[in-house]
Amino acid sequence: MTGVAGVAAGTLLVLWSAPGESPYRTVAGPGHGRGMSQLGALANAQEGWTAERILDYYYPGARLGTIAATTVGIRLTAQDDSTLDAFSGAGLRVADRLVEPGQAAHLTLLPGGGANVVVTVGCDGEVLWQGVTDEPWLYPVDPGPNRPAAEHLTLCGGSAYRGALGLAEENGVARTVNRVDVEDYLLGVVPAEVQANWADKGAAEALRAQAIAARSYVLAEHRFPYAQSCDTTDCQVYPGTDKEDPRAAAAIATTAGMVLTRDGRILRSEYSAAPGGGEPADIYAFEVGPALTELAPNNPVPPIDPRTQTNTGVSAIEAEYRRIGGAASAVGTPIGPEMVLPENAGTYRMFTNGVIIATETLGAQVVDFTTLLQLVPDPIAHDSAPTGGTPPSAQAAWPGGTAAPTTASTPTPRPTSSLPTPNAPAAGDR
Repeated sequence: MTGVAGVAAGTLLVLWSAPGESPYRTVAGPGHGRGMSQLGALANAQEGWTAERILDYYYPGARLGTIAATTVGIRLTAQDDSTLDAFSGAGLRVADRLVEPGQAAHLTLLPGGGANVVVTVGCDGEVLWQGVTDEPWLYPVDPGPNRPAAEHLTLCGGSAYRGALGLAEENGVARTVNRVDVEDYLLGVVPAEVQANWADKGAAEALRAQAIAARSYVLAEHRFPYAQSCDTTDCQVYPGTDKEDPRAAAAIATTAGMVLTRDGRILRSEYSAAPGGGEPADIYAFEVGPALTELAPNNPVPPIDPRTQTNTGVSAIEAEYRRIGGAASAVGTPIGPEMVLPENAGTYRMFTNGVIIATETLGAQVVDFTTLLQLVPDPIAHDSAPTGGTPPSAQAAWPGGTAAPTTASTPTPRPTSSLPTPNAPAAGDR
């Protein structure tokens, strides 16, 4: 498979040239022993350690940083090569239309992007409307974070999810993606990766440590051109809202935005349920993701106007894309969401055959990739290469068929200061 570059949820992504070459490994589950031991964190917390001290022990040399609100894209693997069929108790929207409560929307991916849309009574009742959209996404009636259960999107015969659900194409096969606020995402991950009842056993700090590690991990992920991560133990277990628990939610809320970093970039902080308490990790053996300032802020789709059943506003880039013809235009289909230009000079979005850039002074306009490189010199290789050299795919495919820029990584000196917590004990002294 040829490497594909793209963007998702505010982070530039690179898909390695072949699955066997990927540096990513299973993060969760018993045994691998890299990074934080969840069972060790449980014991540490019961001995009175704070989350910060637990993380300082397992990731020595890492620093804590804080991110602004952002979203992540998660591939729902059980939905591979399927239509997207969903409903919401409060209704949802698709193709600039409001789908009422009691109705369901069905998306079938079209070759080259876009989707057929069918709206039915219930999941398998009478067809009420059908059409085609160049934006194959289902949105909740309110796109903001921390919305009530009635507004979540529920797969017909499956789980409910916060955020939006959409389709992407990979080698001609449909992939379902959940685009969700990272804090909402953690509401599903934390109680699936550890037991929320640890909070009742004197180990609430272990839940807080898990929230920080899981947040860092997903924001440093770069698995697919259309999604940062997946929902299985190959990534982090994410069952949607099925296991949400107020004890885990409290741990997430009290660590909101906190991430582990190495040399200013978000650390892909692996962890496992390794027995025996685990050992401190070499953080230079882990991948890193974007710098804190490289994450684009949340840009949720605006609420729907119930009078017109259309969006109350769209971004300048989206408006220009629609004006020139959308997916049928010369720029082709999107390969990721809107991104922030350096120094917050504006925004840009990459498409298969070009780029749309928007600034206050120039408005929105189509440019080529050469122009983008003048503004964003290295839009693909935002993350450092694996220790010791370039990523496994040294020439990831650049949109338009040209070679992507590559950057060799020279290991930097290890930081001397660590998390602002009490000194970590020697390995095994717990």
